[in-house]
Amino acid sequence: MNPEAPLSTRESSILNAIVQAYLETGEPVASLALARLRGMSLSAATIRSVMSDLADQGLLAQPHTSAGRIPTPQAIQRYVGSLAVRVVSAELAQMRWELGRSRTAGERVERSSEILTNLTHNVGIVAEFPTDSRVLSNVEFVALPANKLLMVVVAADGNVWNRVVDIEKPLTPSELTSIRNYLNLEFQGWRLADIRGEIERRLRQESATYDSVMRGLQELHIRGLMDLALQAEVHLGGTSNLLAIDLHLTREALRDLFRTLEKKRRLLSLLDRFLEDHSDAPGVHVGLADIHPAMANLSLVGVTVQQPGGGATRVAVLGPVRMDYSRALSAVAQMQHALQTLPE
Repeated sequence: MNPEAPLSTRESSILNAIVQAYLETGEPVASLALARLRGMSLSAATIRSVMSDLADQGLLAQPHTSAGRIPTPQAIQRYVGSLAVRVVSAELAQMRWELGRSRTAGERVERSSEILTNLTHNVGIVAEFPTDSRVLSNVEFVALPANKLLMVVVAADGNVWNRVVDIEKPLTPSELTSIRNYLNLEFQGWRLADIRGEIERRLRQESATYDSVMRGLQELHIRGLMDLALQAEVHLGGTSNLLAIDLHLTREALRDLFRTLEKKRRLLSLLDRFLEDHSDAPGVHVGLADIHPAMANLSLVGVTVQQPGGGATRVAVLGPVRMDYSRALSAVAQMQHALQTLPE
């Protein structure tokens, strides 16, 4: 049994017809129903024989003794690999316009996932990974009530990152100004990837413990000041669309699935595992049980977009195994083109 073995023209034709019918109805497909299809000039007996061979190769399964056959994930994977990817110029132009309005990396990532969700009615996932060449323009701090502080990092290319953190010991406006001036004077024009290590080196110096600026900087460093621009921006939209799908999950398993999708690290692991090798054309992965048992009836369509500045953006659509793959592939390909042609 080898589901990846080459198929004859007849076997491919029958398998594709079964997959198409299953994706449309979700029901097992019988040989008699296939024989009645337009363009299928084969008898039910011949089709039944071919279906038996496809089952022996691990491409078809029979859920019940008297039922027809359903395609396995391997069969759907084969079928999707034969689909042509369409780029709709009007949709692509609209994407470019909407993404061009984003002022920050976070806004662009959020808008990208929303666009994918709206186009496919599935779950849109977008993660933007920072480039090593991005350099610092300046940092800003805003003191907030209840020992909270807004930290802002601005890159020379205009990208902005911010985070509200709790601090153990309040810093006075004068102290915040001194820390801000120190960072902007010392590190403006430095690569963001290098600043964190240099701050740690300076904090290790013995004299740092006697310097109020460095003591305050240490507090902000612990709170992840220079990690802001080095972490991936991730956004997921449309998770409510999964509620409309029968994933054959218990209520607890469904809750577990949603908890999994809410974790940034799990999402990055999902994208890393399946999209690392897809930097030219969208890839499809049918059935994601290896990531989580509750994802067995889900598929991922996605691509890694290499940015001119050296960063990377991973774009994906997560949906049921019976999703509209043509639509998902088109949406992902269009997003790939839109992101690659955005002005820096």
